Amino acid sequence: MASAVNRYSWFVSVSRKVGSYLFNSSLFIAQAATCTNNMDSVRPTKLEFAVQMTCERCAVKVRAALEGKPGVTSVSIDVGKEEVLVESALTSAEVQALIESTGRRAVLKGIGGLEQDLGSAVAMLAGVGKIQGVVRFLQLSEERCLIDGTIDGLEPGPHGLHVHTLGDLTLGCISCGEHYNPFGRQHGGPGDSERHVGDLGNIVAGPDGRASFRQEDRQLKVWDVIGRSLVVDAAEDDLGRGNHPLSKQTGNSGERLACGIIARSAGLFQNPKQICACDGVTLWEERDRPIAGKGRSKANAETPAAHL
Repeated sequence: MASAVNRYSWFVSVSRKVGSYLFNSSLFIAQAATCTNNMDSVRPTKLEFAVQMTCERCAVKVRAALEGKPGVTSVSIDVGKEEVLVESALTSAEVQALIESTGRRAVLKGIGGLEQDLGSAVAMLAGVGKIQGVVRFLQLSEERCLIDGTIDGLEPGPHGLHVHTLGDLTLGCISCGEHYNPFGRQHGGPGDSERHVGDLGNIVAGPDGRASFRQEDRQLKVWDVIGRSLVVDAAEDDLGRGNHPLSKQTGNSGERLACGIIARSAGLFQNPKQICACDGVTLWEERDRPIAGKGRSKANAETPAAHL
């Protein structure tokens, strides 16, 4: 009898362990599926950089910094035009960092797909404290929009990112309106069919406060969001899966930290600017100056770095 009881106890113990394993495995699979909804893009795009180069030796160093690196497909350099064209699946910030590791300054002038693009846009974000960033949108096809961005000054960890209905910054990010939601749907994640068009999920800031990201979206269209705004929030977006009353409305992602109006931008080889007519700031000086405000004017000797 005791033997039978022991066998039963052993069976119950093993069953519990197997059940727990299966539950945890299912949870892991569900979490993995949620992560893949971020739709990180591995398709290469073309990045056009202006790079300070004076000789072929400069070009050799830049080429050595790029070629053979994971995510870099091809490199084309024109020293005379101080131009570097990179085909890559990396973020623009990652490619820029590789170029600038040679000691030469680089400015991203254009971004494009491998085929004809359907439009591009850019949002310059600014907000609480030292938060600032640049996010670019490129319509690769009718179904695919590439989003490439870098935002500095964030608290480490995940932050919700959304396109909002209004391009109104008169009261800061508060006046940007609600999430862009033309079809009247509930809030969700970027890979969900039931979501706001403006739901872009989360970006993740590292220990240095920088979030550098590159993803594709199948609902967002560049031509629909130009003139609207992009907002980054203080907390993680729960993608509509939480128990909070705001989960199905905003993802309960907290206060709005930084925002910017989404404006039409130049594509590849469409940005010949070397000097800004409004304030006399050259292409290279602009690299080290704020987007606007104090420190922007050429007459001002203070030139705080924008780190964009």
